Amino acid sequence: MQIGKPGRPVSAISQAYPDRVEVRGHDLADDLMGRLTFTELFHLLLTGREPTEDQRFFLDLLLVAIAEHGMMPTNVAARMTLAADPGALQAAVAAGILGAGPVVLGTSEECARLLEDGQRRVAEGAAPVAVANDVARSARASGAKVPGFGHPVHSPVDPRAERILVLADERSVSGPHVELARALDDAVAEEWGRPLPMNVAMPIAAVMLDLGYPTAVVKAVPILARTAGLLAHLAEERENPLGFLMAAKAEEAIAYEPPPLD
Repeated sequence: MQIGKPGRPVSAISQAYPDRVEVRGHDLADDLMGRLTFTELFHLLLTGREPTEDQRFFLDLLLVAIAEHGMMPTNVAARMTLAADPGALQAAVAAGILGAGPVVLGTSEECARLLEDGQRRVAEGAAPVAVANDVARSARASGAKVPGFGHPVHSPVDPRAERILVLADERSVSGPHVELARALDDAVAEEWGRPLPMNVAMPIAAVMLDLGYPTAVVKAVPILARTAGLLAHLAEERENPLGFLMAAKAEEAIAYEPPPLD
């Protein structure tokens, strides 16, 4: 039984033939290999178009910014999976990616939706500062957080976020979404009564939207980037195994308290 309404039974991404592979209308071997970088190919795969110079530059920049952040739970899960099954590299990568939710990998997709919604209100006549103040006020009143603000390690600023915004200004790609992100930075600080660092998720979303990327592809950047970091940890795990050490330390850290017997 089919569930839901299907789309058209076609794909515009790729097709393999006996004599060639076609990707987004291009011959992979004769046209793309040796001409496009992996970042440019990633953009082509995602959007169906080759990137502009600014899109290529910032897609590269954002992938670098979010690829690695130390011994995060995603990397720990991947290492422990590889320790348990040293031949299952793909399973270990999958274990890490499955844990790459907003708490660990950031809220770039949520930030993009927030900025898009804010820009709709601006298009209807609201000032960016007023929209930002309303978002911060509403979040504070409901006990929620504003996506893209606060970080458990980086304070008073997230250096990655600062660098992205500096380069966006230098290359004149900062647009209405970056403007709204900065207005949110001020509004959050005022509403919470103290500065909360804008973390890397917010400028990732803002810059991608200002460069014309749709919200639906924003999360693809941190997922792809963190896959590279996971592969590095797993290569190191094979040379210097730490997975079972982590498991032992976790067992030591957690006390067993048996339930009372009736």
